[in-house]
Amino acid sequence: MTDILDRSQATGAGTEPDHDVIARATALVPLIREHAVRSSEERRVVPEVMTALEEAGLLKLFVPRRLGGLETNLRTMMECVAEVGRGDGSTAWAVALLNVCTWFSTTFSDEAQEDMFSTPNAKACGIFSPPLRSERVDGGYLVSGRWAYSSGSFAATWATLGIGVDEDDPRALALIPASAWTIEPTWFVAGMKGSGSDTIVIEDHFVPDHRIQRFTDMVDGAFRTSHKPDEQNANMAFIPVAAIVLVGAQIGLARHAMERTLEKLPPKNVAYTCYTNARNSPTHQVGVAEAASLFDQAELLLHRACEDVDGAAAGGVQLDRLTRARVRMDTGKIGELVKDGVDKLMTANGASSFADANVLSMVWRDCEIAGRHALVMPDLGKEAYGRLLLGADEPLTIDV
Repeated sequence: MTDILDRSQATGAGTEPDHDVIARATALVPLIREHAVRSSEERRVVPEVMTALEEAGLLKLFVPRRLGGLETNLRTMMECVAEVGRGDGSTAWAVALLNVCTWFSTTFSDEAQEDMFSTPNAKACGIFSPPLRSERVDGGYLVSGRWAYSSGSFAATWATLGIGVDEDDPRALALIPASAWTIEPTWFVAGMKGSGSDTIVIEDHFVPDHRIQRFTDMVDGAFRTSHKPDEQNANMAFIPVAAIVLVGAQIGLARHAMERTLEKLPPKNVAYTCYTNARNSPTHQVGVAEAASLFDQAELLLHRACEDVDGAAAGGVQLDRLTRARVRMDTGKIGELVKDGVDKLMTANGASSFADANVLSMVWRDCEIAGRHALVMPDLGKEAYGRLLLGADEPLTIDV
């Protein structure tokens, strides 16, 4: 269903993962695990881990080299997030959102990019939702509002926030510095506690026109940066990337759950049966095998999505609409597959896996929360893909 791309046009990072960069994330897994509980308790990734991520360049994965970043492709970024997620789901969620929102920033006008990246270690969080008030004034907009679930806002220096611009085409993203907002602590939830997904509050902040991009232009790939199409990542499909990054943490959670299961379950006694070890129990063998297969399917779908996005971007072409819708659908499917696989492992490991002291309990809670993000809801993506496959008369109800 995907257009055939001219790979001879490929520039930049191409479609292959950068294993050296991914190894940086893998090397941090022990440190991330060491501080996972504390990050959860403090409702934000602890400074020791954030510093290590910063020093490893893992918060600049999509930032162009001209701005001091690593300029990796989507596949590399997703593998890094997954490895961080193998350490802790909340940390991976924050890493994913800070990277993707910073990427949004690199597609703004050159003047806006200069504003943001004139200081070292610039990074953005972001929310698409519109504000309470957006008033047109001379040279820009006066904005006030509350943006909930701003993951990683505790570490962000800027934010890409949804604003309204006019009646005909109301949706836009505005690039707003952290000096303009306060953080209201509102993220009190069962899982992903350390992601820092609190509420950004702004009162009467002026956003100049050069720091604004219309949402529909971004969906169509008409970014304001002058570096398109020369930079591969400036050609990436907006909504597919914004969606697929949300399941990187879940892939990591799946890896962690399987790792923990294979380490702890085989010698475990199977109560009320003749099996002295779970390794010899057909019920446990089948349950773990089914979970492994679900996780494999999730990883394969992720790899295909990255290949499609990176391939089109490297070829300097806009990813076709049908494939964009399929990536949106596959995002939800990945979330379903991981959630179902983790459920099977929780059953195989038994009631003790839900104990507060058992890391599987945190993995399960994080997975359940991650799968509830609006862009990960499976049925919305399936509907969009199905409408395009069948050529429905009605227009799409979601962006792809």
